[in-house]
Amino acid sequence: MANPLFPDIVVNGTTLSAASIAAEAQNHPAPQGKPGLAWRRAARALAIRQLLLEQADRLEIAAAPRELAPGKLETDDEARIREVLEQVIDPAPVTEADLHALYDRDPGRYRAPTLYQPAHILFAVPAGDDAQRAAARQQADEVLSQLHENPRRFGDLAAKHSACSSRDVGGQLGQLSSGDTVPEFEAAMDAAPVGEVHDSPVETRYGLHILRMDARAEGDVLPFEAVRGRLREACEKANWARAAHVYVTGLLDEARISGMDLQQVA
Repeated sequence: MANPLFPDIVVNGTTLSAASIAAEAQNHPAPQGKPGLAWRRAARALAIRQLLLEQADRLEIAAAPRELAPGKLETDDEARIREVLEQVIDPAPVTEADLHALYDRDPGRYRAPTLYQPAHILFAVPAGDDAQRAAARQQADEVLSQLHENPRRFGDLAAKHSACSSRDVGGQLGQLSSGDTVPEFEAAMDAAPVGEVHDSPVETRYGLHILRMDARAEGDVLPFEAVRGRLREACEKANWARAAHVYVTGLLDEARISGMDLQQVA
């Protein structure tokens, strides 16, 4: 018996089963409590895929899969859809005005990397070992309390407790820049007051860190010419996405689709 909430979708005479849509829905996150939104997004994605494969048939495109990664090739359908898009999508050319408009919208996005000079004491924890993580947190809290009483002991306590080779130099990590560390540690370096010990241990995949930020210098805004290549790449991607959206919307408008209004899916 058909489910009125999750029906089959028919696209130009081809049925997309509710089961196939439900499987595809796993690839379309939706807000908690709104599984129907994921289902509708999945239905739209499969309908677009079907329409693109129909275009591949019309254009008599044969599959020529490319390597996506070592040992991993596109499927035949993926290869045919890629070739369709390469043939039919004609994005607007990027102009000098486009580049300046994107840059001027928020020059602060284009900065040289921030430079950091941190020191830390690492309490290493194997991945997934909750008991050892709890023990490490207790030890880190105890050492942090000692540092609050006497910050000058940082080097001695690093030499005694840290699981990092930096313990031999007082926990100092030298000069780092944006992207050199894991995101959670970098976020703590951004938030920590310069010249002070972070007020709580920092958790990362490696364990817990007591962090002292000795210096931090935010990168300067880069001039337009220094980021011209990045701007062009961003504009080209945006123009391609807009052209692809127009093309796909046209396919949906012209298709015979029953079971759902796929143009109204958020």
